Amino acid sequence: MKHLKLISVMSFGILMFLSCKEGKKSDESKVVAQANTQNSYPTANPFLSQGIYGVTHVNSGQTNCVPYQINDGDFKADLNQLTPIWGGPVNNVTYASVNKNFMWSVSTDRIALIDKTGDGWSMVTDIDLPGAKRLTVEQLKSISDVKYTSLDFATKHLKGILGPNPGLVLPAGVYAMVSSEDYVYANAGTVVSAVGLIDKADPKKGLEVKYRFDVSTLIPAAEVAPGVKRINMVGMNMTYDGHIVIGAVNGIAVIDKELKGPGKFYAFQDTELCTNSMAVDEKNGIYVATGSKTPKGDGMMRKLVWTGSEISDKESDGAWISPYNGGDWPPAIKAGTGAGSTPTLMGFGDDEDKLVLITDGQNRMNLVAFWRDGIPASHKQKEGAKSRRIAGFIPIKAGLPEDKPWIQSEQTIVVNGWGAFLVNNLIDEGHPDRIIDVLTVGPVHPGPKGMERVEWDPEKNEFASVWTRNDVVSTSMVPLVTSASNMVLVNGYTEERGWEITGLDWNTGKNRTRIEFGHTNRGNGAYAILQLLENGDLLFNSVIGPYRIPLKK
Repeated sequence: MKHLKLISVMSFGILMFLSCKEGKKSDESKVVAQANTQNSYPTANPFLSQGIYGVTHVNSGQTNCVPYQINDGDFKADLNQLTPIWGGPVNNVTYASVNKNFMWSVSTDRIALIDKTGDGWSMVTDIDLPGAKRLTVEQLKSISDVKYTSLDFATKHLKGILGPNPGLVLPAGVYAMVSSEDYVYANAGTVVSAVGLIDKADPKKGLEVKYRFDVSTLIPAAEVAPGVKRINMVGMNMTYDGHIVIGAVNGIAVIDKELKGPGKFYAFQDTELCTNSMAVDEKNGIYVATGSKTPKGDGMMRKLVWTGSEISDKESDGAWISPYNGGDWPPAIKAGTGAGSTPTLMGFGDDEDKLVLITDGQNRMNLVAFWRDGIPASHKQKEGAKSRRIAGFIPIKAGLPEDKPWIQSEQTIVVNGWGAFLVNNLIDEGHPDRIIDVLTVGPVHPGPKGMERVEWDPEKNEFASVWTRNDVVSTSMVPLVTSASNMVLVNGYTEERGWEITGLDWNTGKNRTRIEFGHTNRGNGAYAILQLLENGDLLFNSVIGPYRIPLKK
């Protein structure tokens, strides 16, 4: 290995050693990357802070695709020698600010403004997420630095820090976004808050709540488990006319950006349960998938339309509904019997095919694509499809044995051009509390293996498998694809190396990049999203907060 000189990370004055083994980029990958970039991104929403990282899952279409490059090679990063922007235990996304020198960190307990000028990474100011309880640095370190040797030990330890039901810290701060006014919208409990700077000319004066709305005045409680009724929010996005879309287990709400109310609510059927966020297109189509409360019952994929004053399900407004196959209640990581994925848009600009993709709920999942606008006149209903609205589907085998009972994903499908990437997140056993579960898969339970890259053929209107990997682990982080480097990144755990990020070539599936973190739990992203910065640095959303990690050759 080639040893790098000591790198000084200016803003927090901590030194880090990286060792790097250079790799070579495929010329073919560069060519395909340039082609894919042309149709990998939806039209930027002018009411979000930026077209990239303005909302969870990177953009309004939820593609988890960025135009930033990453270096090939093998790297080691000692996260114990770096200081994160503290927060957690889930730090889903670090969001773009209107000011490109800054970013917003949103976690399950706080919102922070980060100065990323040059190579820097330092907290300017932060505020408790309204309605959430802030953890101390010592508590966060205890979560990340203890070694989980058994499920019993982890359960006792995490309950001692987070309370008797650790999973109840979710979904606070998990789905958020930043407006063009540089206000961060996030929720804890039933309260949605818009947080911004007290003085934009002097960020050090701190943050304040600009607007606040209790959704219990708009969204009714729903049965989230037998005999348990409450309001659970599961998503957030923004329409292209600047309204806030809030997802709940039992419906979606739309409200103005000042959260004045009263807002509009669209209820799903009592038999349905939504467990993921929604995609929004430039015509204010809202794409949301629900699962059945009955095992193996049909899920429902909907396109609703925000008309400017109403949430419409009318065909005359462009809305539609289609059933899709459901499955059983999963044993770990994933929630619900329906799609484990937030709907992802595919096909933008002048592309003839406009699709929305989900994973279905079958125990061994399919990737399913729906026509998101009009159904082509020549399209015939596919054999085995639940409706003619389904443009195509393909079983996801992920390179795993035919007798494996579960191949399912909790992660949104990653889309780059006509390509899609999916991971298997399921193991055969786990803990019913999702925080305990996500922090023990890997160190206590062997991590889930298996992933697959597929391609949509717009001429044949069908999917084909491109490659599979059954030897790479993806635990719970949402993968990220870089269209500039033609590489997809996943976060996993192995007994040999501990936590790591693996970069796979988009065309071949071969390893091109590896970033090793070691066995400390700081390398666990816990439901978060992998990110890159414009200069190719890794933005890693750890259980204790986001790190900036230079990947220099």
